[in-house]
Amino acid sequence: MRNVPLAAVDHVDRAVLPIGTDYPPGHVLDWHAHQRAQFLYGATGVMVVDTAEGTWTVPPERAVLIPPTTRHRVRMLEVSTRSLYIRPRAVPWWPATCTVVGVSPLLRELLLAAVDFEAEYSLSGRAGSIAALLLHEIAEHAPLPFHVGMPASADLAKLCREYLAAPDVEVTNAVWAARAAMSERAFTRRFRSETGDSPAAWRGRARLLAAVPLLRTASVSDVGARIGYASPAAFTAAFTRVFGAPPSRFTASGLGGGRF
Repeated sequence: MRNVPLAAVDHVDRAVLPIGTDYPPGHVLDWHAHQRAQFLYGATGVMVVDTAEGTWTVPPERAVLIPPTTRHRVRMLEVSTRSLYIRPRAVPWWPATCTVVGVSPLLRELLLAAVDFEAEYSLSGRAGSIAALLLHEIAEHAPLPFHVGMPASADLAKLCREYLAAPDVEVTNAVWAARAAMSERAFTRRFRSETGDSPAAWRGRARLLAAVPLLRTASVSDVGARIGYASPAAFTAAFTRVFGAPPSRFTASGLGGGRF
């Protein structure tokens, strides 16, 4: 099923509904939720998924597992998606929060095949076997650290969301504390209690996440400088430490060409 709204097929008696969707650049799926769990994959472009609890940046050739009934927003940066919408009872092991995972060559090929299924595909034939195998393959994938947590309180969450939209290395704890009408010490203590990170560590991770979509169209040197690193080597070291792979892996040349 390609470019089919979930609402048009949600009633179909299948535990797994594969849907492929092509989005225009910069498209935003505004806040919404669905009863099914979602496996959201894009071989090209970058997706940014927001929930009340955090933000997940999904690089090309990765996917995000979205729990059922989770209210979320997705920003599509030149993405064609391949989604699986899955009834919760079929995946009791599904994570309770959004989780970014890698996509193996086998899983990728299964997804490409699945989006050509009819809505009421045969459960006893090839399509049914592929749908079952998809769930086994997803269950085997380990989480990747492409996210930042979001404070529970509205005022701190507003600061964080604004920073994610426009990361600025010049912002300091003192600036944030003043905006929150708190002393710097009290602000830092409260921020750490709500996120588990110091404000400075949170902002550093947020800047590295912001680098992921920038790397699609700019060099490692340019992106590092843009998010406040003094040298490409310093940027590469920080990025690799957090995400387990160098930023060069996320440039156009490092990713190669995905296909649908």
